[in-house]
Amino acid sequence: MESFASEDEIGGLRKRMDELLTQFDPSESSSVFSTTIQQHTKDHYFFDSAAKISFFFEALHELDPLYKKFTYSSKVSSLVSSFGEVVPHQDNSYVYTDPPSCTGLWMALEDSTTLNGCLWAIPRSHKNGLVRRFVRGENGVTYDQPSPSYEQKDFVPIEMKPGSIVAIHGDLIHQSFENLSPKSRHAYSLHVVESDGCKWAQDNWKKLYLTFCSIHSQY
Repeated sequence: MESFASEDEIGGLRKRMDELLTQFDPSESSSVFSTTIQQHTKDHYFFDSAAKISFFFEALHELDPLYKKFTYSSKVSSLVSSFGEVVPHQDNSYVYTDPPSCTGLWMALEDSTTLNGCLWAIPRSHKNGLVRRFVRGENGVTYDQPSPSYEQKDFVPIEMKPGSIVAIHGDLIHQSFENLSPKSRHAYSLHVVESDGCKWAQDNWKKLYLTFCSIHSQY
């Protein structure tokens, strides 16, 4: 859906994020979220992120001049072929209810293209059901099944303009590649689940610290 958000709304969201980052104390945590490694499995800051606005240093390479200079150096560019991407996955793997009901909403705050890491998806892959889950146990979190392999030729790009939004079925296989361009690709993502007739799984990696608000609530 194009032009879902107005220029004023997009500008307000980006300005607010800048304010949050200004107020953020990076000495409190150095947690980093990754879909390819599980180094955060025992990180309390990571676990508790559902109850507060949290940061995982995803934009450090863009917001700090020193880190940006290093990130875009030739030294680093030769190593990034396997870094910075979001591997093929399903949102129901991470936000699971019984029965499954997750829908992802992904809104572009800037131009999102094949050059700076736009979304890619396999059309109709949601019809094949959920492949695996990311679950919490006594020793942290882990996947309950090995990672499947996918043919890159099956993916199609989803390029978007600022303010455009896409709704993603919880079982749709999607990914984004690493952003190797000098242009940022900021976006706002939200996951919604059904509250009527659906139960939040107790072994979800995120525990329910707060009561969910209805998406239909008026504020």
